[in-house]
Formats: sequence, structure tokens, C-alpha cells
Amino acid sequence: MAHVISVVNQKGGVGKTTTSLNLAAYLAEQGKFVLLIDLDPQANATAGLGIDYKSLERGIYEGIIGEHRLRDLVHPTPHEGLKVIPATPSLAGAAVELVTVEAREHYLRKALLEIRHDYDYVIIDNPPSLGLLTINALTAADSVLVPVQAEYYALEGLGQLLGTVDLVREQLNPDLKLMGAVITMYDSRTRLSQEVLEELYKYFPDKIFRSVIPRSVRLAEAPSFGKTILGYDPSSKAARAYERLTKEFMFREEGN
Repeated sequence: MAHVISVVNQKGGVGKTTTSLNLAAYLAEQGKFVLLIDLDPQANATAGLGIDYKSLERGIYEGIIGEHRLRDLVHPTPHEGLKVIPATPSLAGAAVELVTVEAREHYLRKALLEIRHDYDYVIIDNPPSLGLLTINALTAADSVLVPVQAEYYALEGLGQLLGTVDLVREQLNPDLKLMGAVITMYDSRTRLSQEVLEELYKYFPDKIFRSVIPRSVRLAEAPSFGKTILGYDPSSKAARAYERLTKEFMFREEGN
């Protein structure tokens, strides 16, 4: 059964989608079968894999509300072993439509049941909020991965996020584990990046990935070409960083 990982941070611009995309791509490169679910109405992960989400007739929204099986919503990607269920503009209305529905937090978890045996990993890219879509993703997940930007105010709201994870664990998903934090946009030349790293140790004792993701122009350019960094510039510093992160991730998995 697939390990379901929810990539979450309610703060925007922290490298959440970039981490979801590239971790998924490098896991596939390592021979794993991976499904990426784009649960963000902005559909950046969908576009980052070269898919024109505006032209799609259906996506994860239709799977959540039960109009289509998730298996029928899967799209191929340029990476062998990696598939994606895209977001579409209609996803923006899902949170509103589900508000009055009974057991609304469990819709994604129930939809995932039919395909969890098809993959080694399911990675969920979440919107930059702690709304109903993110709660669905946390309820459906086995683990939470938190990208944290190595900049001022990066830790703002982190306590709220961890509180939400605890609340979901207590009331909706008792098996939910905190995988830890991955530091993004890191600049080793600045004192600030080191200070953020030290603060993170207080939040995540023994839970910080040693592989940090550097600030990179090539990494920022890749989505505009509909590519991961693996597909865009596999020899770049950022590509090597995501490769290291993936190997560290897999090592931790094997250790568990």
C-alpha cells in the first residue's frame, strides 16, 4: 500500500509545490511508482508538469466529490513511473460545496482507497492554507512534510500548522506522523539562513532533513517550461540537492 505524504505549509512561496514536484520526480527516477495529486486550485504542480489545466474537463475535484474514480483521472508525465491527478479551476469551489456535507474531512481518504495499491508513494501538494482541502489531505495522509523557507518570517505560523496537525491526529487521523521539515531557498552565505536552521531544530528535534534546497534561478525557471528540475537541468546544484533529499528520504523510510 502506498505511503501517502502531504506536503503542507499555509505560508505561500516556501517551495511547497517545487518540493512536491521534484521529490516525486526523483522518487520515480529511483524506480518507485509515484502518484502526485495537485490539491491546490492554483494548479501550479499541474502546470509544472507541462499540463494545460485550463483545458482539462476533469481533475481531482471530480474525484473528491465522487463523480469519477481517481484511477480515471490519472495523467502520464514526462517521467517514467510518475503520474499526476491534476487540479482544475473547479477545485476552488470544493471547499464551499463540502462545508455542509457529513464527514467532509474524509472525502479524499475514501477516494484514495481504490488506488493506494497501485503506487509506492502518493504525494499531495496542498494549497497555502489550512482550509478544508488541506484538512482532507491531512486526514488522508500517513505523513506530513513541511517545506520551510530559509528567510525572515519563515517560521511565522509554523506553530499554527503544528497545532492543526495535532488536531487532525486527535480527531480524524490518529496514525498521522510528522515526517519533518525540509529547508528551501537556502543561502549558505547569509547568517539569516543559519539562524532559521537553528530555530527549526527547536520545532523539529531530529526531524530536519540534512539535505537543504538552495536558492536557484534554474529551479525557479523550470516550471515555466513545464518541467521538473530533473527534466530541465539535471546537472544543476538544485537538481543535485533534490536528488540528495530523495535518497535521504528513502533511507529514512527503510529505517522505519
